[in-house]
Amino acid sequence: MSEQESIDSMNNFVPLPPIRLLLADDDSFIRESLKVLLGLDPGIRVTGTASNGHEALELLETGSPADVVLMDIRMPGCDGVEGTRIIKSRFPDVRVLMLTTFDDDEYIIQALQNGASGYLLKNVPPDRIIQGIKTVYNGDMLIHPDVARKLASLLRPTAAPQAQEPIDSYGLTRMELAVAVAISEGLSNKEIAAKLFLSEGTVKNYVTDILGKLSLRDRTQIAIFMLKNK
Repeated sequence: MSEQESIDSMNNFVPLPPIRLLLADDDSFIRESLKVLLGLDPGIRVTGTASNGHEALELLETGSPADVVLMDIRMPGCDGVEGTRIIKSRFPDVRVLMLTTFDDDEYIIQALQNGASGYLLKNVPPDRIIQGIKTVYNGDMLIHPDVARKLASLLRPTAAPQAQEPIDSYGLTRMELAVAVAISEGLSNKEIAAKLFLSEGTVKNYVTDILGKLSLRDRTQIAIFMLKNK
């Protein structure tokens, strides 16, 4: 590319629109603090705040668009678990990232099964939250390492071996299985590509094939499936 072509390319560059973010937390101080902190990132635009899951849904339905909902779990009226379920049922393309001080086993499993794309604890620094928002926006899943380890132990099958469908009966190839395992470890497509010496495009193709073979909705369900079948 010539110098003039490079200049023309820069002049024609159109910046990507910011991620539209909706905040849901029953603590007004936390809501406003997150709104200020996350709003400092030029790649994020906070479009609304809510005090529970019902309010978050109402905002989505009445013209406050969002690509990602950052949702607390324990909220009065409609908690984050139920909020995730109703939001994903009405707006399946909206990503939900759980952010909470609680790491209760029941909440973790229910939130992910209801369609949450990730789960972070509130003790992580703001830049980790920002990265988490961008991660789930890009279609990857994000689970706090402590939560991932707990999920692995909770979801291991306790039924007799003969009652468990063998993983190889689903027809996954060796590479598809490797990608599925990496997803269950919380790795992004970029990280999986580096680990398995593949291109990101190839990883995306594998994810699509895995979803089809396992009849699953998204990569979060792949992670849950793999954790159950380890």
